[in-house]
Amino acid sequence: LVRMKFLQLLSRKPGKFAKFCQNQFPYLSLATSTHLYSKKKKVNSYEQVDQEKYKNLVYSVTSYKTSAQTPETILEEDNLLYGPPDKHRPPVKAATKTPKNCVPLINPNKRIPLLSSESNLPMKIPLQKTKMPSVTRILQQTMSPQQAFYLERWKQKMIQELGKDGFAEYTKNLFLQGELFHAALESIFLSEETATEEQREDVAISGFLSSVQHVLEHVSEVKALESAVQHETLQYLGLVDCVAKYRGQLCVIDWKTSEKPKPFLKNTFDNPLQVAAYIGAINHDANYDFQVSCGLIVVAYKNGSPAHPHFMDPDLCSQYWNEWLLRLEEYTDKN
Repeated sequence: LVRMKFLQLLSRKPGKFAKFCQNQFPYLSLATSTHLYSKKKKVNSYEQVDQEKYKNLVYSVTSYKTSAQTPETILEEDNLLYGPPDKHRPPVKAATKTPKNCVPLINPNKRIPLLSSESNLPMKIPLQKTKMPSVTRILQQTMSPQQAFYLERWKQKMIQELGKDGFAEYTKNLFLQGELFHAALESIFLSEETATEEQREDVAISGFLSSVQHVLEHVSEVKALESAVQHETLQYLGLVDCVAKYRGQLCVIDWKTSEKPKPFLKNTFDNPLQVAAYIGAINHDANYDFQVSCGLIVVAYKNGSPAHPHFMDPDLCSQYWNEWLLRLEEYTDKN
């Protein structure tokens, strides 16, 4: 009877069938689906690895998890690999070298007359050919390998673009351009007027003259122009562009031309050493009845943009003077 009722309810609504099962079989569970779902257990891929084969590797890795290195163990390993630390040699610090021959920049033995020479014209001593090396030669032969590398790379690049003949013509024009610019400045200082009409219209230098106009307004009391100087103690010579007052300070002035901007003193490479060398030479040259303690590098631009004046105060000149003495010693040792 029960079986017949079960079959009748199975063919009817599912809800009545479930209620019937609860009444007749309260302690049994009945699955109404023909598919029984059983959740599979996740398989760990590491369990499939041959543990015996890699037993040593697993042990070496897991052993470090519980025995972290300490400063003492690290020191022991360093000693084993590199040897004990050398306590007798402290780290070398970049120290400023001291010249062997410390000749002062300012000559303490030079006597300055109370009255200057009667002539108002700037001094212009011609450069004599002697066995003494020039400042330019000394700096060229003692430049750093890095500076020599960049100079040679620039030269090769220009030769590649212009060819050997073209590069020779380019350097020749640069030299001529500098000469014309210095000649124009000299005529301005001697006549105390502006450049001549011909010089202003010269395409080669017109831009440079326009570039330095704001600097020339602060230059006065010119004492020397294109004049030779010689250091009687250190035995070197050079040709000074100009010695004059700039904003009230007597300076050795070096006029430079450039197609690229040089807004900082470091952009002028060895020019500060050159100026310091000229200052020291003037102060130890008996031909000059004055001493100089400041310098000025004026970088003029071909496109007429305002020149960059780089003023060197006495302290800065003294620093570059020491560097110059080291370069001079290097040159002497080489020759």
